[in-house]
Amino acid sequence: MSNTPDKIKRYYKFIRFMLKYWNSDLFRQTSAVALNNELSEEDEEHKFDQTPEELVEDLKEMGPTYIKLGQLLSTRPDLLPDEYLNALANLQDNVSPVPYEEVKKIIEEELGTKVSKAFKTFDEKPLASASIGQVHRAELHSGRSVAVKVQRPGIAQKFIDDLDTLDELTALAVNHLESAKTYAIDEVFAELRRILLNELDYKKEAQNLKTLKKNLQQYEHLIIPAPVDDYSSSRVLSMEFVDGKKITSLSPLRKMENDYSELVEELVEAYLQQIINDGFAHADPHPGNIKFTVDNKIALIDLGMVARFTPQLQENLIELLLAISQSNGEKTAHSLLKMSELTEDSQKKQFSKTVSDVIMESENSRAKDLQTGRILIQLNRLALSTHIKLPVEINILGKILLNLDQIVAMLDPEFDLRAAIQRNVHEIMRKKMISELKPENFFSTLIESKHFLEKMPERMNQITENLANNEFKIKIDAIDEKRVTDGFQKVANRITLGLIIASMIVGASMLMQVPSDFTIFGYPGLAMLFFLLAAVGAIVLSYVIIFRDENLNNKN
Repeated sequence: MSNTPDKIKRYYKFIRFMLKYWNSDLFRQTSAVALNNELSEEDEEHKFDQTPEELVEDLKEMGPTYIKLGQLLSTRPDLLPDEYLNALANLQDNVSPVPYEEVKKIIEEELGTKVSKAFKTFDEKPLASASIGQVHRAELHSGRSVAVKVQRPGIAQKFIDDLDTLDELTALAVNHLESAKTYAIDEVFAELRRILLNELDYKKEAQNLKTLKKNLQQYEHLIIPAPVDDYSSSRVLSMEFVDGKKITSLSPLRKMENDYSELVEELVEAYLQQIINDGFAHADPHPGNIKFTVDNKIALIDLGMVARFTPQLQENLIELLLAISQSNGEKTAHSLLKMSELTEDSQKKQFSKTVSDVIMESENSRAKDLQTGRILIQLNRLALSTHIKLPVEINILGKILLNLDQIVAMLDPEFDLRAAIQRNVHEIMRKKMISELKPENFFSTLIESKHFLEKMPERMNQITENLANNEFKIKIDAIDEKRVTDGFQKVANRITLGLIIASMIVGASMLMQVPSDFTIFGYPGLAMLFFLLAAVGAIVLSYVIIFRDENLNNKN
């Protein structure tokens, strides 16, 4: 538990940051987008007070928690303009390395043995240093090269303290500010907390590595480093060392000398496999997390952030990806609406029309155009402007595909990602159907069938008994029974009243022929009384039919 002065410092740091951006033009434009207000042309072309680079530097100065917040905000296209999203997406958290003596102490505490006993060699200089941890190269006594990720001392508590502060302030904002509710900033920070707490637990990352390695074992050109359990803990993660460079450092000459189209095809298929078959995907495949080896293989590293997709959502995503790949705007809109939350304010027709326009405009795009992921992010913006809430997984998928677009564009700029989706989705669907024919699924269906058959004789006996005793009833909720019977009763009453009025008119005309000393206006009095009553009844009935029924229809 942190003391009061530290807590005050955290509040001061956050409030100072918010005061700087709260009254800025950047926040004003974001508010207009979130609240669905129109911006003038001057606003749209206006240069904001703070540049994307300034925002990045401010987040770095705030500390590691806010760096992670910035990376998360890069997946929220509804909150910031494109140039700021790009800056945040490339936000790196390189910091000064932790001294070796502290690293050594953490390893020995976590593994329960000296570094010299655990490792044959251990490089004191880290390969990379980030806000949560840093990576060292080492060699086991077996001769196996490993990369050892060591968590910074005290970083977990620092993250938790910052997250608690953010939770308190965002709860306060949501309760008192309409714009905070519109942004759903409490949901944003809840997602941040979940992601960060998972990243702080290296045991979970080790399990993610195992799962992804097993799921992608059929792809021979993809490498997922295997964790070494005996030399790993919640704060230390040892995994096999992958010798390679960041894919962004691939030289133009090497691109010219090699054809990477087959490698790109395999990479795309692997990610489609993760999304629509496994339901478990590497959620942060930005170029910094992708290594390119000397033998032209791709290594997926840093699995602290993964995405999970439910079986129902996987089916919806299959339809969506196929619709986009076929440039079918109508089907794309239908797929999105089917998995969305709709309200009375939702503008489905406008959404569907604009989706069709967006899909048609990007029909002939190539990898170098970076279209596939950008389209999904653009559709998410469109959904927000038409009061349609897409599932958060669509944003995650858009971010995955946007990063994948960048990698594919580096290796094969002319690659047609849409055609690749079409080629691979059908095959992955076939594998998915085969994989679902598992014994456990078969036995589950068998047990349900057994229960159905066991209950069938009893239910059939009950039905036949009710039929025999004339007690069989069918209740249908398709119509409002009371409303129908009330309507029939109203019709019957008016027909009866109409017959009475007609009879009075006929009787009055017949009485006109009978002489009488009692007269009204010179006519037989009894006949005139019947006629006047019939006239009044007809006027009242006509008024009710014309005016009262119209009001009733308007209410309905």
